[in-house]
Amino acid sequence: MTIQHKSAHQIASVLTEALPYIRRFKNKIIVVKFGGNAMIDDDLKHSFARDIVLMKLVGLNPIVVHGGGPQIGNLLKKIGKETGFIDGMRVTDSETMDVVEMVLGGLVNKEIVHLINQHGGKAVGLTGKDGNFIRAKKIQLKKSSVDNEASEIIDLGHVGEVTSIDTAVLDMLADSDFIPVIAPIGVGENGESYNINADLVAGKIAEELKAEKLILLTNTAGILDKQGELLTGLSLSDIDDLIADGTISEGMIPKTRCATDALQGGVTSVHIIDGRVNHAVLLELFTDQGVGTLLINH
Repeated sequence: MTIQHKSAHQIASVLTEALPYIRRFKNKIIVVKFGGNAMIDDDLKHSFARDIVLMKLVGLNPIVVHGGGPQIGNLLKKIGKETGFIDGMRVTDSETMDVVEMVLGGLVNKEIVHLINQHGGKAVGLTGKDGNFIRAKKIQLKKSSVDNEASEIIDLGHVGEVTSIDTAVLDMLADSDFIPVIAPIGVGENGESYNINADLVAGKIAEELKAEKLILLTNTAGILDKQGELLTGLSLSDIDDLIADGTISEGMIPKTRCATDALQGGVTSVHIIDGRVNHAVLLELFTDQGVGTLLINH
């Protein structure tokens, strides 16, 4: 077999492997949380945008939710504004919240919209304040005192959690040619803005829309066992066991909790995948092997 024939054979194999997945997921909603290295590396950014455009072209309905922590940190540093973190959450006063809105709702959101449009898609940028579709409230963080007396309430400022999602805007866009790109900013009862963890926003949107899949891009290969090997398929009970024995720890705990909440809320499956791999989303969706950990509600 010549090199050209080999190459053609490989391409044909890829396409035939993808076909049953394309059929199965046609018209289904896939919520993708875009973050980590994939948002910083130019090649990965372009490969992600092409993946999203191809998903839409073959009949899937992708919805992108993005983070932007490093970009927020960079701008705060430039303007000489210091912020601290408590339990991984940025303390966000009013001035910091202005920067968060400018970076997430402006710079980062518009860059992702531009990338998707550049590769042939029709992306529309949104924050939760558009149509007030992400309602939020201030997070109440409680810290127990050393002598185990009354818990102390830590004020994180404009850090919020989702109270409700109005899916009308997303339903309208999903039924059209447009691809929603969402910055995780919510709106409170009195119109105040809240910075919300992007994983949590993606999970809540996936729950409300009863999405077929929630895909979380990370800077790791997925969920690893104690030997550092990738765990490719897990159920809800497996996750509880892995957290209990310390296999899942630190930063992966909130991600897996987000995944379990989504599964219990009606999402068919959740994928925690390696965003450092080119075309990670397509590889996870349309190949037998995938590039991460699949979580299902069994």
